[in-house]
Amino acid sequence: MKLPRRLRGVAYQTFYRLPHPLRRRLVRLIVPKYLVGAVTIVRDSEAPEPGRLLLLRQPPGRRWGLPAGLLKKAEAPAVGAARELAEESGVVLDPDALTPAVPNAIVHAKGWVDTIFLGEVPASTTPLVVDGGEVLEAGWFPLDDLPPLTPNTALLLGVYGMGPLAIQQTP
Repeated sequence: MKLPRRLRGVAYQTFYRLPHPLRRRLVRLIVPKYLVGAVTIVRDSEAPEPGRLLLLRQPPGRRWGLPAGLLKKAEAPAVGAARELAEESGVVLDPDALTPAVPNAIVHAKGWVDTIFLGEVPASTTPLVVDGGEVLEAGWFPLDDLPPLTPNTALLLGVYGMGPLAIQQTP
């Protein structure tokens, strides 16, 4: 059952204002097993190096993150990643167009697993559409000048050599 857009927006804004531990408990009441999410790192295929990333600002709106969400029961991770990407940003990619990142799964200490996928689209011809409830704003950001990121986004991007927490490779 899908809530009307306005009511859904109020529900998301209320949920994201709750302290993180309380949000996690509420999700676990609904989904009592280990939580599995799908995250998509989308790059602008037209941007010169170091490139640009698609980021979303979600309620309460202080920091930016990646398109992501929980998988539905029996949903394939790439299908869930493509679904969440479309729902949250309006960017439509076929699940087969997503490449599993290496490593493909990140196990978080707080009790969930994220499957990570990579995708590319031309930003100049790809409209970004957000609903104002679950996602307040979407935008393209240069990798060398990212906005303030959520802690989880900074950690996740760092695993893949991007963002402020990127693991520096020595030549």
